[in-house]
Amino acid sequence: MRVPRAGEIWWADVPYEDGPGSKDRPCLVLSVRGDSALIAKITSKHHEERPGVIALPPGAVGDARGRPSFLETDELRDVGVRGFRRRVGVADRAVWKRVRHLAR
Repeated sequence: MRVPRAGEIWWADVPYEDGPGSKDRPCLVLSVRGDSALIAKITSKHHEERPGVIALPPGAVGDARGRPSFLETDELRDVGVRGFRRRVGVADRAVWKRVRHLAR
């Protein structure tokens, strides 16, 4: 199995922020330490009220229809590397430049 790397977009089993459980969703890997990765989740719903939401280029999450996607940088999560199932690609250079300081 390929291990995720910082700057990559993957589909992974991401824990919910407000309760038990998780959801298979796209995410941006910010850093990897041991068997855990710090990620920012990606959603198809734009939440104007949330700080740090970044619109992603069409197709950024491997969606064949090119639907809009939004990176939510206000609530970061730790995900075990075993929870990553499919690599989509690398984050857009401009997006990565905006968020790379979050993993420090």
